[in-house]
Amino acid sequence: MEIRIGVTHSSRELSLETDMSAEDLSALVEKAIAESSLLTVKDTKGRTVLVPGARINYVEYSTEEPRRVGFLG
Repeated sequence: MEIRIGVTHSSRELSLETDMSAEDLSALVEKAIAESSLLTVKDTKGRTVLVPGARINYVEYSTEEPRRVGFLG
């Protein structure tokens, strides 16, 4: 799943891919925001991303769709 996280007072967003389910990610984000704790997400390359819950502006995620190849006609 592809995740994009907007951080307050930052012009760039964090982008990463993870094997987490949408439900697990939503639970982690909700907990981090509610408790002002760190959002900790591990990506598919083994990197760990930490974002303070109080600084999360938005989280956008989507499951990958197969890429379409060819022309419409």
